[in-house]
Amino acid sequence: MNYLWRLFLSAIFVLFLTFSTDAACASPISNPQITSEEFLKLGANKILHSNYQEAIEDLNQAIQLQNNFGEAYSDRCLAYLQLQAYHQAIADCTQAINFTPNNAEAYLNRGLANYRQQDYAAATADYHRAIALKPYEFRAYYNLALVQAAKGNYSQAIIDYNLALGQISQPTNLLLADIYNDRGLARLQLQDLKAAMVDFSMAIHLDANDYRAYFNRGCACGRKGDNFGALRDFSKVIKLNPSNALAYVNRGVARYHLGYYQGAIADLQKASEFLGHTGEKLAYQKALILLKTMQKQIPSVSEFA
Repeated sequence: MNYLWRLFLSAIFVLFLTFSTDAACASPISNPQITSEEFLKLGANKILHSNYQEAIEDLNQAIQLQNNFGEAYSDRCLAYLQLQAYHQAIADCTQAINFTPNNAEAYLNRGLANYRQQDYAAATADYHRAIALKPYEFRAYYNLALVQAAKGNYSQAIIDYNLALGQISQPTNLLLADIYNDRGLARLQLQDLKAAMVDFSMAIHLDANDYRAYFNRGCACGRKGDNFGALRDFSKVIKLNPSNALAYVNRGVARYHLGYYQGAIADLQKASEFLGHTGEKLAYQKALILLKTMQKQIPSVSEFA
């Protein structure tokens, strides 16, 4: 059971806007009464409503009116991040930093863009600068942990996850669940199965409807040889997310080890069906190979479960 559900939600932790407003629509630049500050507010509101391209248009107007407007560059960077336009995001955050050197948000957002470009050294430098400016900024510690995990430095990632948990001033259950889930993954990679199970269970306690934590705990159970626990958790994943092909694969393996052969075959067939429809060729081929191998090895005995 080598599949783990990796959580990369750091974008959620950088959604900080300089301004927010109830304004609903942008006005053309030809209107002389609209100021750069008002365009900034309009753009920020569009980002809050996930209208990123329209937000960029408003922020373009703000920058055209005031070309050294650091806040507008910072917010446009965030909009570009949401559109996965990472080169533009990095350029805008760099401009924001040039005009407002103490802008911790710009460092956070540029760090995220660098992280997604797999430029981990640049991302690390940006997050450390954000921490220097805002020492109690949990998002920087969380994102640093993601960088360390991506580099395989799981022990350091756990330290940073701990720092993130310690810096959250107004935690929500969903936010805490995400961090516990990620810390559990780092511990699982270090083969600290007991601690990983504790983290995944805490994530489930905080958010009982997040199938990712059940999936990861199921993987931990499988590594421990707890096939009943794996069967329980992967069944919960399937209940919450019925099209999760990998949950069927892993549940099929658990059922096979428990001697529930007919159920194991049914799960592998279902997984192959899903993977064939989604066009994931490599995973589909592996599922078929596993299914055929399992069919050859199953003894000719009846099962009762």
